[in-house]
Amino acid sequence: MDDSAQPAEHFDVLIVGAGISGIGGAHHLQEQCPGRSFVVLEAQEGFGGTWRTHRYPGIRSDSDLYTFGYRFKPWVGPPIATAPEILKYMEEVIAEDGLDRHIRYGHRIVSARWDSATARWSIEAARGDGGVARFTAGFLWMCQGYYRHDQGYTPDWPGMERFGGRIVHPQTWPEDLDYAGKRVVVIGSGATAATIVPAMADTAAHVTMLQRSPTFFRTGRNAIEIADELRTLGINEDWIHEIVRRKILFEQARFIDRTQREPEAVKAELLTEVRRHLGPDYDVATHFTPRYRPWQQRLAFIPDADLFRGIAQGRASVVTDEIEAFTETGLTLKSGTTLEADIIVTATGFHLSVLGDIDIAIDGEPLVFGETVTYRGMMFTGVPNMAWVFGYLRASWTLRADMVADFVCRLLNHMQARQARQVEVALRPEDAGMPLGPWIDPEEFSSGYVARGQHVLPKRGDKPEWRHMHDYWSEKDAIPAIDLDDPAFVYR
Repeated sequence: MDDSAQPAEHFDVLIVGAGISGIGGAHHLQEQCPGRSFVVLEAQEGFGGTWRTHRYPGIRSDSDLYTFGYRFKPWVGPPIATAPEILKYMEEVIAEDGLDRHIRYGHRIVSARWDSATARWSIEAARGDGGVARFTAGFLWMCQGYYRHDQGYTPDWPGMERFGGRIVHPQTWPEDLDYAGKRVVVIGSGATAATIVPAMADTAAHVTMLQRSPTFFRTGRNAIEIADELRTLGINEDWIHEIVRRKILFEQARFIDRTQREPEAVKAELLTEVRRHLGPDYDVATHFTPRYRPWQQRLAFIPDADLFRGIAQGRASVVTDEIEAFTETGLTLKSGTTLEADIIVTATGFHLSVLGDIDIAIDGEPLVFGETVTYRGMMFTGVPNMAWVFGYLRASWTLRADMVADFVCRLLNHMQARQARQVEVALRPEDAGMPLGPWIDPEEFSSGYVARGQHVLPKRGDKPEWRHMHDYWSEKDAIPAIDLDDPAFVYR
């Protein structure tokens, strides 16, 4: 049958993405809004999002799972988890909640059209089998994340076509890549590079981490002593999860506060830890002393100091320089030195994806997302019946995903109580003339993928309600306290 003849399926809520945010959102929706019909559309052929996309060696979380895990399901493993461990955890949530019947895999949303006359979204999705599926929904819940899953960001360096070896990006890791006994150069200095380098160093001839500039790292055991002690005492896992979660969040808040109050002292402590692992003769000033203050970019955690152990043992090394060009056998650097390589890994970041790169229109007008103003990083002026999950950059993503889910469910129930079919946010009279700025203040967070995509992200105001605070410790009280009858919410 021609797909165009198929009637559209209708759901009260359509969740975009079956990653950590989408699965969590489905749990909360089912629990807090019983009776609402919903569907989860996932472009990939399985759940997991990031943890399904990335298959590079050593893939692991860079946040602890006590806070990256859901608040409603205890985490019982090591705090820094591998991708298979996280996928198993998500699989358990899907099974325990019976969510599998709500998820449609292999459905990549192509377009979404809002019609105020019917107060509905019309969604068209390309299926994995080449067909087209059509849906209508009263509310669109964007849980697809913030980067393109099918393509990572790789700069266009001169001479790349000349290189005789293989160039790979961590996001599209080839299953047939054999790096045993090979010389590997990993370009990048963030959490991904810091994970790949020690993982490949076990079997590669040598792994070099080539960075343009250094990153701050923290090290520690991949264990939490109080959690192990409480388990020894036979304490209930729900209690352990909550106790450890609160302890971690308290310590993170204290640490982040110190990075702002006494950045030089924190910097000194971080570099002292690096020297402890690499020795007094290692050039920490060149290779591990960033130009920015701690937490101005994401601070990566190195469990059991595996990156530094690989360097200390000579299996890995760090070069701080810039690429002049690729050659047939490796790289020429701007300092004039060369790096020989059989494999070059470009751990150089993401392509920012705004609302999943979906073609969105409101009452026939294309949505220009960069011209909207955000309401607490969740809703956007002029965009009805939509919420977007954009987590934290300084804390675990899922902390905010859980909070946004609570907000969305409360909003849906409030709409039902008011018998409203439509809600959107709008600037109030007292917001007239409010200064607008970029989605993220570069002074607060300056990672490359954010800087490259600021122009397509919504604007923020100078009031707390008109910005994403990127601060769990203030939002954990502010978001639950949102007055849904505030004039910022316009119901119809």
